[in-house]
This record gives sequence, structure tokens and C-alpha cells, in this order.
Amino acid sequence: MSTTEEKPTGEYRQYLPDLGGVRFTTMKSQDAHEYAHAFKTKRIPPWLYALFEHWRDLYEEPYQGVTSDGIIRQNLFTIHDEGLPVEKIVASVQDLYKLLNDEQRRAVSFHIDSPEWRTWSNPEFLLVHKGLRLDEIDVPIRDAILKVLENTLSPEGYQKAVKAMRINHFLGELVESPKVMNEFSYNFAIFGRPSTTRPWGWTFYGHHLCLNIFIYKGQVVASPWFTGAEPNEIDSGSYKGTRILQVEETLGIQLMQSLPSEVQKKAQTYKQMVDPEMPLGRINKDDQRHLCGAYRDNRHVPYEGVLVSDFTAEQKVLVYGILEQYLLYLPKQSRDLKIEQIRKYESETYFSWIGGFEDHDPFYYRIQSPVILIEFDHHSGVFLTNEEPKKFHIHTLLRTPNAGDYGYALRPLIPPVESTIAKHITWD
Repeated sequence: MSTTEEKPTGEYRQYLPDLGGVRFTTMKSQDAHEYAHAFKTKRIPPWLYALFEHWRDLYEEPYQGVTSDGIIRQNLFTIHDEGLPVEKIVASVQDLYKLLNDEQRRAVSFHIDSPEWRTWSNPEFLLVHKGLRLDEIDVPIRDAILKVLENTLSPEGYQKAVKAMRINHFLGELVESPKVMNEFSYNFAIFGRPSTTRPWGWTFYGHHLCLNIFIYKGQVVASPWFTGAEPNEIDSGSYKGTRILQVEETLGIQLMQSLPSEVQKKAQTYKQMVDPEMPLGRINKDDQRHLCGAYRDNRHVPYEGVLVSDFTAEQKVLVYGILEQYLLYLPKQSRDLKIEQIRKYESETYFSWIGGFEDHDPFYYRIQSPVILIEFDHHSGVFLTNEEPKKFHIHTLLRTPNAGDYGYALRPLIPPVESTIAKHITWD
């Protein structure tokens, strides 16, 4: 197998939905707010509304962080200079502010400790409308927001985000609902006062792309984030040839196939993607095999699978190749330092797998250590009609365990700073 980009296959097209159904005829007539309101009032589909209610319950829990056993490990994270171009990033935010009126400035601004950091979600429903939505603002403001992203992320990470947005637009075209899903159907908000000396950050979230960025001086935390695609390719139109997440997929199957059979058996926690051996709650209709999606900020995720420290040198190259892809949103120096930190905990780093591992098999995998947790999952259809997981619908995510998400583990190490006015969430 090669990790080079392959041409789109168009395999997903045999699963295109009937757009004459009530779901799509209704959806195409609604904007994002009408669509979300109908969902909240009519509670259809019921399973997703039940998940939404569960998310609200999880949101009420005080933040602790993802752990393996419910106990936060201390002294894992430090304040250090990663060479982040913070002056350039702050300048781009100041350029944005110059374009905003007073109402827009209030809408986009949140307290650094606001719990609304945690209200991101990856479905197409606008469940919490915070900040500014890019498809509802003037083009210069939208471009200024994207410049903040571009100046913060690595060039390759920014391009990955742009590709996810374009694929979301392509899906909106496929199901004739561009007012709900388009290239700019994403919300942006700022936490704290953008500064070269104070902690602050931003969030950017919508369907299949959610980024949470914490910044302190020359250091950046990109966690948690979620990136997905259905389908994960564009095979027609202006952006034909666009694909994402195929490298993570290829490196994952290469790694699993490289393991000796006895190690494969230990790594494979479940043989089937929907396995009768799975305990209640191990899989659900929305997150499917993912454990650490939206609102799962305090989840206990026991280690599973096999230790990476027991792998051969060649297999470790594949592991760190996967991690490199998952850290792609970080600028290069930050990414290198994060890889260096992960290597320190290699003896506590686990690789686990669900599903088959022939070339054609859909699969799930997780790499988990005290300082990083990543998940990859092939999903069944949400807009497409495939009832079984297929390789053209992919969800990926990254968490920083032990209170590392949203920069929380770093905050006690930072001297107190002047606060801004907090805002509070409105679910209805």
C-alpha cells in the first residue's frame, strides 16, 4: 500500500439517497436555524434527540478531562515556548475586530474560562449557536476569520480544514440542502482577550470539522478536534480530486497488517464493527465506535490492545506516521515537540483495533497514552444509504487526556490575568 493520494473512486454514488423523501424535501427548504428548531421541537429523529438530551446532561458535569481510570495524572504538561507566531495571530484577530460592529463583537467574545468551550458538536444541526456563523456574515469578515485560522494552523493543517469544508459543501450539493451544509456553515468564537502575553483561544465548529485552539504566548494546544467526511472525496465540480483522511486510513491498515498474528489477536478488541460481544453502550448510532466525541470531556477510557513499545522499529515508524497526521493542525515546531512528548510515554502507549484487517475491510483503531488519544472510525451512512460501515465515510478525532483538552492542564501554571465578561449557554 502507498500513502500517496489516490484518485476519487466514486464508490459512494451507489448509496445516494432518494431526495424525494420527506427528510430531504423539508431540509432543502430550511436554513440552519429553522432546521435546528424543527429538530428540537419535533424531536425527529428520536434517537438523535435522545443523544442531544444526553449531551446536555454531560455538559452540566464540571470539567475533569478524559482519563483511563477516572484519576487525573499530574505533572504531564508544562509551559514552554514552541515558537508560535502569536504576534501575527493576534494581529489577524485585531484586523477581524476592526470589521465587526458592537453586536458582532459581543457575539464572538467569551470569557477564557467559559464552559461554552465544550459546546462544539459535529452533526449538521446547529445545536448551539455561538459566535459568528461564516455563511451569515459579509465576505470580508468571513475572510478575516479564515485568516485567523490560517495564521494559527500549519499550512498543511489549514489546507486539511479547507478540504473538509469543501467536502461538506459537496455533500450539501449532493442532498440539495446547501443552506444547511455548505463550505461556510461553521461557527467561530473567541475565548479570552487575544494577547501575546495572556491565555486565550478560539473555536471553529460545524458539520465534520470542529477545532478548539488554546494559545499562551508561544505555545498552542489544538485539542479536542474532530474531522470527518461523508463521502471523503469530491469526484465532480470545481474541487474534483479533493480527498481527506486516506493517509490515516492507509497507515492504520498497514500497521495492523504488519503485526504478527498473535499480536493482531491481542490488538483486535472486537472482530466485527458491530459485534455481539460488545457491552451495552460500546457502540451508538451517532458516534458509532468513537468513545471521545462531542461532550465526552470526562469519559473514562480504559487502555486496550497492545503496547507500542513492543513493536518493531518499522512498526513504530507507522505509529508515529499516524500521529504525525493527527497532529497536522499544529505548526511544525509544535508538532515536533508534541511527538517528542508522546515518545516519552511510549511504554504506556496502546494500539487497539475493531473490525477486520483485509484491504477491503472497514475498521476502527485507537492510539492512547497519558498525553494523547486518537480515534479513527469507518461509519455507516448518515446522508448516504449504506447501512454498514464503508470506507468513504470516516470520522477522526483527537483528545488530550488528563485535563489537556482546551488547555486546562496548563491553566494552573499560568499567572492570574484580568478576566473578561463571561457569557452563558442558551440551549433553546
